Amino acid sequence: MLHPKLPDIPTPPTTTVTPQQTQAPTFSASRTVVPYVGVGIGAVAAVVVVGIVLTALLAAVAVSAVSVAVAVVVLRSLLSSVNKR
Repeated sequence: MLHPKLPDIPTPPTTTVTPQQTQAPTFSASRTVVPYVGVGIGAVAAVVVVGIVLTALLAAVAVSAVSVAVAVVVLRSLLSSVNKR
């Protein structure tokens, strides 16, 4: 009583389907490779630019860390000389 009844699904008629034959494109001598080279050059340029930006950010962080360390050493020496007097 609680089990739902599913309608009977009619079976579709069987037809034979022939697969389509596809040929791989052949490159002729008249086609140029220039569009593909342009995409490759753009990708290489993007990678180089990203590398330069990341290197510049790393250098900025390193310079900031060194300057903070020098400031800490100077302040520490100034405060220790005041305490000795």
